[in-house]
Amino acid sequence: MSGVQTTIKAKAHVYGDHIDTDRIIPGKYTKTLDMTTLANHVLEDLDPNFNKIVQQGDILVAGINFGCGSSREQAPLALKKSGVSVVIAKDFARIFFRNAINIGLPVLEIADHNIQKGAELDIDLKSGIVKDLTVDVTYTATKLPDIMINILSEGGLVNYLTKYGDYSL
Repeated sequence: MSGVQTTIKAKAHVYGDHIDTDRIIPGKYTKTLDMTTLANHVLEDLDPNFNKIVQQGDILVAGINFGCGSSREQAPLALKKSGVSVVIAKDFARIFFRNAINIGLPVLEIADHNIQKGAELDIDLKSGIVKDLTVDVTYTATKLPDIMINILSEGGLVNYLTKYGDYSL
């Protein structure tokens, strides 16, 4: 397995609803291929301290319609490069959701979560079980199809197709 871990235990950074791709990574920074530059500016319009407080493996949690706005692939790339290991939201804009899977950033939908800032989460991507260890609550995320788990396990769609040549399981 060269991609993401299928079990993740880390701290949650929690934000609200309708976080669009401009707030994930402002358009003025999208004219670079330098992923470190993108990571340095991720979420800066929403939380100017995010790139200083996020640690490798941390989890981003949001409300409804996460990733709405443009179809820019830099949004999930900037989150991944900043150290975010998985994004949990009540729901996602479909293009952001698919872009995240394609670049190897896990995304989970939990429509009724009440995860709070700083919560310690334990996630099993294969089962979709998310345990909030801080308040001892277990959520069941919408299960990712096996093909998406396999794409994530390989680190993204390019790696998956390079290894397997097609979408066969």
